[in-house]
Amino acid sequence: MMRLFSITAMLAAFLIFAPAVSLAEPKQRLIVLSDIEADPDDSQSLVRLLLYANQIDIEGIVATTSTHQKSHIAPASMHAIIDAYGRVQPNLSKHESGYPKAEVLKAVVRSGSQLYGMQGVGAGRDSPGSDAIIQALEKNDTRPLWVAVWGGANTLAQALYRIDHDRTPEQAARLLNKLRVYTISDQDDSGIWMRTKFPDLFYIVSPGGYGNGTWTGMHSTEPGFDSTEVSNNWIATHIQQGHGPLGAIYPDVSFGVEGDTPSFLSLIPNGLNAPEHPEWGGWGGRYELYTPALETTDPKGFTGNVPILQEPRAIWTNAVDSYRPVVYHDYGRSVQAHDKVSTGYRTTVWRWRKDFQNDFAARMDWSAKSYKEANHPPVVKLGHGDRLTIKSGEGFMMSAAGSLDPDGDSLSYLWFQYPEAGSYKEQIKLGYAENHHTVWGQAPVVSKTETAHFIVKVIDKGSPPLTRYRRVVVTVVPTNS
Repeated sequence: MMRLFSITAMLAAFLIFAPAVSLAEPKQRLIVLSDIEADPDDSQSLVRLLLYANQIDIEGIVATTSTHQKSHIAPASMHAIIDAYGRVQPNLSKHESGYPKAEVLKAVVRSGSQLYGMQGVGAGRDSPGSDAIIQALEKNDTRPLWVAVWGGANTLAQALYRIDHDRTPEQAARLLNKLRVYTISDQDDSGIWMRTKFPDLFYIVSPGGYGNGTWTGMHSTEPGFDSTEVSNNWIATHIQQGHGPLGAIYPDVSFGVEGDTPSFLSLIPNGLNAPEHPEWGGWGGRYELYTPALETTDPKGFTGNVPILQEPRAIWTNAVDSYRPVVYHDYGRSVQAHDKVSTGYRTTVWRWRKDFQNDFAARMDWSAKSYKEANHPPVVKLGHGDRLTIKSGEGFMMSAAGSLDPDGDSLSYLWFQYPEAGSYKEQIKLGYAENHHTVWGQAPVVSKTETAHFIVKVIDKGSPPLTRYRRVVVTVVPTNS
């Protein structure tokens, strides 16, 4: 009893004197290049993206070719989906502010090159899409510009060709420094050209065969784990049927569901995502900066006949997570560890899938339901900063006790370490209960400065249950520092 009193007193003092922190996250800028109509998954991903149009600044939606659609583009299909969005935009705006009118989004639809791959790169190969990329880079805006490539990348390659030829080296370097590229594998031969020609270009990709793609964690079924949230029945119930015209236009799965979506998932402000740090992991996966060996890239796998070459330099590419989820426990502590562990590069996306699928379903509800009828995400508040520095071997405490829910829903908590995201890879055990709003830990004994990442998930009990996070980066310094 005395130990419990002591712990309670410590928590009370900690929460009273802890500083408040800001939750503001800047919107990310985004241009999408899509071979829409080559596969229904581009249409699926565009439907989802539009539900986050108030949280991401969409500056371009460009129709392109790819190895799966080499000689034509389909901007009309983009307009049709945006028209459906326009019919639900007034209802979406009842739930969160900032949803742009359909006319604003239709105005940024562009046509990219109608040629395939490097045939569309060079003198006289400009397109409205490549021009739009250059104009966006030249805007007086200090934020990075993300280009998410769902098909072929040659429209982006042409923009870089033009910048390289028309600007001074200093001007070109300034523009390229603002660019962030995420391509869903290589769907034409311009990707390897860009990574070779522009060695400093920030580039996320799983090169090689599609079986090597981190993005496949979007729809992969992990043996021994529940995959209900990507089943056809789940999609029909939560997305397609009874959710208005935007849900109705979401097509059935033909190959893999939403293979392009990981390219923008990490741009959504949810307290976990850190777009400038692919190595930290988030909804769109985790990536490390290195030069992959050709033999590790599934060189004999399916690529649609796009050649697979040895990468010439370090890129942001596949990283491996090991993840043991928790499952609901009928009695006692409300969660318990799953009896299986998922390990691999797909795991870096898959581990968050139930959370982001529920988030998708809730936003689709927003398109058809009143505010009172729908669920809205909790707001996570730390009782301290999101960066803590402690001495080797010392104790520390973390709390999200001030979190709240806009709908008044009950909240659940889950604290865990993300070893792969920090420099210290060993497990640091957290005390009290991992599903309590406040936990404590003891720093390891270190001889050099190390970092450890801890995540708190706050989940409401609405329908569907929604999750938001905060990441706490703990820096452990040697005692003689």
